[in-house]
Amino acid sequence: MIEMKNVYKVYDNGVTALNGVSTTIKDGEFVYVVGPSGAGKSSFIKMMYREEISTKGQVSINHVDVSDMKLKEVPFLRRGIGVIFQDFKLLPTLTVYENVAFALEVIEEHPKKIRRRVMDVLDRVGLKHKARFIPAQLSGGEQQRVAIARAIVNSPKIVIADEPTGNLDPETSWEIMRIFEEINTSGTTVIMATHSKEIVNKIRRRVIAMENGKIVRDEHRGEYGYED
Repeated sequence: MIEMKNVYKVYDNGVTALNGVSTTIKDGEFVYVVGPSGAGKSSFIKMMYREEISTKGQVSINHVDVSDMKLKEVPFLRRGIGVIFQDFKLLPTLTVYENVAFALEVIEEHPKKIRRRVMDVLDRVGLKHKARFIPAQLSGGEQQRVAIARAIVNSPKIVIADEPTGNLDPETSWEIMRIFEEINTSGTTVIMATHSKEIVNKIRRRVIAMENGKIVRDEHRGEYGYED
């Protein structure tokens, strides 16, 4: 479970990104985070994997206050959270297999388990046959699927995606969304910041809408509510 209690985030330049945010996201939920550019969506989700630290207020993951977490404890927090970015953030000189395996190598997993697990998740995202390709040999949609495979290879309880379909064509976006639905169906909590009106309105899930650093709407099976 993710809990935020009266969370503020004020950057050094004086910009207030979060202004008294409070919410609870239960295990197994699928949540869209929507709102205009500059609304605070990225800061909101970055709090969850401690990429950002609140200026004031409490952010808890499974009743552990991540705001007070020591730096050496952060990697252990992130082992249970998979993060997916709009620009993929793949290592360009590594193969598809190596990009995904890297997430297990850094936690010193056994080599036999790494191979088995990596091939399993590549099969799950439909890229087992391209394990030896490098990112430059893949389409944008394929690169995003590699990024998803890397995010879920540790079997995280939470997957956080920041505009995961933002650079993809509509057909590929729907393919990516099917993978996210499967991940969620398996019991993983999915939190997705998105500007896609079509996706939010078609695949109805909980919607948290943000404006000016505040949650202005929180609806079960909500709609996007903004123009593209």
